[in-house]
Amino acid sequence: MAGISFLDKDLLCPQCSDIYYLPVLLNCGHNICRVCLQKFWECKRCRECPVCRAVSVLGRPPINLALKIAAEAYQVQRTSRNQDVCFLHNEKLKIFCHNDLEPICLVCHTSKQHKVHECSPLEEAASQKKTEISAKLECLRKNLRTLNKTKVDWEETKNYIQSQAYEIEEAIKEEFEKLHQFLWEEENSRLKVLKQEKEIKTQVMCEKLENIKDQIKTLSSTISDIEAYLTANDLPFLQDYKDMKKRAKCTIREPECIRDILVNSAKHLGSLGFEIWKKMANIVTYVPVTLDPNTAQSNLKFSKELTSVQYSSKQVLPDNPERCTSRVSVLGATGFTSGKHSWTVDVGQGKEWCIGVAQESIQRKSTVFLNRNEGFWVIGLCKGDSFWAQTSPRSKLVLKHKPEKITVQLDYDKGKVVFINAADSTTIHSFKDRFTERIFPYFSPGLDEDWKNSFPLTICPQTITVNVE
Repeated sequence: MAGISFLDKDLLCPQCSDIYYLPVLLNCGHNICRVCLQKFWECKRCRECPVCRAVSVLGRPPINLALKIAAEAYQVQRTSRNQDVCFLHNEKLKIFCHNDLEPICLVCHTSKQHKVHECSPLEEAASQKKTEISAKLECLRKNLRTLNKTKVDWEETKNYIQSQAYEIEEAIKEEFEKLHQFLWEEENSRLKVLKQEKEIKTQVMCEKLENIKDQIKTLSSTISDIEAYLTANDLPFLQDYKDMKKRAKCTIREPECIRDILVNSAKHLGSLGFEIWKKMANIVTYVPVTLDPNTAQSNLKFSKELTSVQYSSKQVLPDNPERCTSRVSVLGATGFTSGKHSWTVDVGQGKEWCIGVAQESIQRKSTVFLNRNEGFWVIGLCKGDSFWAQTSPRSKLVLKHKPEKITVQLDYDKGKVVFINAADSTTIHSFKDRFTERIFPYFSPGLDEDWKNSFPLTICPQTITVNVE
């Protein structure tokens, strides 16, 4: 037995993480402090090994004598190393100097060096400093929780970017399959742009994830060291206090809010047919507004060219900053800061919907009122027969005929939004205001419990004419 040697880590109980006290040897080969094992068995009400969960046979496990002797010798050696006397005066260290942040003896306290310093008994100082470090530790733990949550969100976003890019790629391929052979070059060009954006944005997320993993690793290591440090006796705790205080000052910046990181669906799919129409004008359509699915609430489903939206089953989507989560709605991909703009919406036989415009700074994550004070200029249908203009308070609209297609006319410079019944060109309602920021088309097909039979909102294509000069 005397010839057996142990590493320092081999002398620590896996249950209490302290030096073994009366270690017992289980059948599986693991060693546990006898008291730790008894407590574990009483808690679990079964005779399992705390390390590997192997069931121990009946009877009292034997004490590992060699390990017991080694642990006791190590304990004596460690105690002897922890000098508790002043190396200058060979006196007991009983006082802590708050100016120099170190334990001192009574002779040091009366010396010129420490005479005017703020000092206190070791026990009092240790209690105070442990409270101080504990507060910093809780802050570090909070930072770690934030980083871990952000890491999970960013990993989901990275995966969504890849699946989103795949769906766009499939839509592009399907569109190009309808065209003749000489357009394959155009398709390959678009796929290349998509692939580059996917790779760039995926790489950005990979780099940010690697960075946050490094921060998590560093912060976790610091927390583990501080947790171990806080279990030390008063004197060694205070002896290392100065260095540990520096480590505990580690500050972690709040994870950044990554904007515009999702694949730009509108760029790749918006008016895709129109771009091809420049070569094949007779088989394509053009709409003036493209919907932006990166702003859409998770219950909305879109047509392939992003010109139609309807209520559907809930999807798992990243909660990116651009997404509207407080309302079942979506914005157009392009905003306006000047000029006149017009688009016609086929509302069909929908029982509830809202259409109009909204400013860029609307509250997208919290409940809002759809009025001009909140940045909305919209009208809507409620319960299938009640039309409203979302003024403050809202105004009921009396219409002779229920419109199926409504034209929205925006004059940004004059601050006007006009809604017209496309069937007879009669004005349904007008807003007059002053716009001070970018304005986006706004669409909400409303809630529908029977989502499989919900009615879409569709942006009507415009008549295309070609004039060559």
